[in-house]
Amino acid sequence: MTKRSRFGYSETIATLTAAMTEVGNTIFALIDQSAAAESAGLVLRPTTLIIFGNPKGGTPLMEAFPLIALALPLKVLVWDEDGVVDVAYETMAEVAARYDITGVNERITAIDHAVDEIIGAVA
Repeated sequence: MTKRSRFGYSETIATLTAAMTEVGNTIFALIDQSAAAESAGLVLRPTTLIIFGNPKGGTPLMEAFPLIALALPLKVLVWDEDGVVDVAYETMAEVAARYDITGVNERITAIDHAVDEIIGAVA
């Protein structure tokens, strides 16, 4: 899922991380991929990966379906392409389908709804 941010790059990241923590999520990492590229002598458009989640939501899924831990915590990618900022993420429904997660539709739907609300802070 990719959505256009109505904010600039830095403001998008700040707004998203604030929205994430306001609803009880933990920001596990912010990876500045463009800075990593620069440290290797390469150039990459401004690009940041935000890794976040709420152990209360993810732990029961990982307990029941160990392979889903390959996709959790959740990730949101933010990049700036010539002044246009986009935000991309994978829905939990997509992740659940990939790992054949069944019987927890309410939890998957709740996670997708929560992520949609977070992304709505910028899109």
